[in-house]
Amino acid sequence: MAQDDYQAVDVLLVGAGIMSATLAVLLKELDPGIKLEIAELRESGAIESSNPWNNAGTGHAGLCELNYTPQAADGSIDIKKAVNINAQFEVSKQFWAYMSGKSAFGSPRSFINPVPHLSFVRGEKDIAFLKKRHELLRQHHAFSGMEYTEDRATMAKWTPLMMKGRDPAEKIAATRAMNGTDVNFGAVTNQLLQYLASLSDTRVSYFQKVTDLSRSDKGWKVSIKNTETGANREVSARFVFLGAGGGALPLLQLSGIEESKGFGGFPVSGQWLRCDNPEVVKQHQAKVYSQAEVGAPPMSVPHLDTRVVDGKKSLLFGPYAGFTTKFLKHGSFMDLPLSVRPSNLLPMLSVARDNMDLTRYLIKEVMQSQDQRLDALRKFYPDLNPADWRLEVAGQRVQIIKKDNKKGGILQFGTELVSSADGSIAALLGASPGASVTVSIMLNLIERCFAEQARSEQWTAKLKEIFPAREKALESDAALYREVSSRSDERLGLASADTATQSIA
Repeated sequence: MAQDDYQAVDVLLVGAGIMSATLAVLLKELDPGIKLEIAELRESGAIESSNPWNNAGTGHAGLCELNYTPQAADGSIDIKKAVNINAQFEVSKQFWAYMSGKSAFGSPRSFINPVPHLSFVRGEKDIAFLKKRHELLRQHHAFSGMEYTEDRATMAKWTPLMMKGRDPAEKIAATRAMNGTDVNFGAVTNQLLQYLASLSDTRVSYFQKVTDLSRSDKGWKVSIKNTETGANREVSARFVFLGAGGGALPLLQLSGIEESKGFGGFPVSGQWLRCDNPEVVKQHQAKVYSQAEVGAPPMSVPHLDTRVVDGKKSLLFGPYAGFTTKFLKHGSFMDLPLSVRPSNLLPMLSVARDNMDLTRYLIKEVMQSQDQRLDALRKFYPDLNPADWRLEVAGQRVQIIKKDNKKGGILQFGTELVSSADGSIAALLGASPGASVTVSIMLNLIERCFAEQARSEQWTAKLKEIFPAREKALESDAALYREVSSRSDERLGLASADTATQSIA
């Protein structure tokens, strides 16, 4: 179709990352007649946070991330968040398994691979925590296969790279879940975009900058500038989704909806140490998470990850936090100052006042030398060769700042879906676990913003076809969980636990 045919659409999605690509495909599956466009600022999809080198790419499933099982002052451990995230990741797997049956989508092996997930701790206090965490998680069907050990010989089999050169007197412990995965969210995003290109009444446009958003009789009038040619156009859309990662907040503010007021953003940049030496990489087939340093934000939990990008294995260690006023990796240093509004000034000042430990942590991280970064890695990998590791700049994460009646404002580590009262516009703010639970987030958006259609017989039947089991059922029904998870694994070509460690060696 000619571009003019797209000046009026049912759905306009801003940003060609994992969120928009997922929502667009879901909507087209539910109603093939929907006319939609994805408008992307950059030259291709998955350039920012969805890019595999810009995120941890774990496939967060609550298997190894210790911050998802917080310990209270009385010593009790809450596993609810880990269970919920695990169920949400299983919902994502169901969607990808459904898509794997479509020839235009491509092979799932290009974006998901089996990689064991481990938690690793040092010292008596953290060992006691990990042991108790394991005992609690093992009681839930989603974690029933998780192993625990304090035996060094066993750990040497699980993570040989981490045990060489380690002090034999050091007290350590680990858990292992063999059903973990590594997910390349850049690859799955581009496969979803590729699938969309095969459908009628869809368009993915690049070099498109949204310059204005205003209400119209039919929904929204969106002004868009082509950054290559300078040409301007206006698109009429009944529904607009702002899925532009860190760029979503300024666009949400541009909309002027009441629900946007009070939200601010705190940008945190990231860096990784990366190793591509095959002799080193082959000795570590796992994603290993540990405890965050005191005062560090939850998204800075240190981990040594096997990554599979374009069929090649690498190791990433980090993240090392940093600070910039950009909201996107390819953004502007004016992003943060331009986001300040009268409605969010108090929340932002309150967060600045109440998070001095975070400020000190970020300053410390920014001032680190390469030797100091390597010292942090040595806690995981004592025998490292500095020449094998180089610094890789990751993507931007814009953490949510929101109003709070007691404190004035709070800093929120997580994602939040913000939508207008009439459901005609929605934006996704925040970060982590983000991409891994994209499908659940987008299903929530559909139920909120397309409520009437979602209750229709047609949409209900299609959703049941794509998703045999949703989150609550997966959390509570062990037999259903095992059946659905096993079916997804089979369709996604994930190896059994016995062969997982050899599958991508």
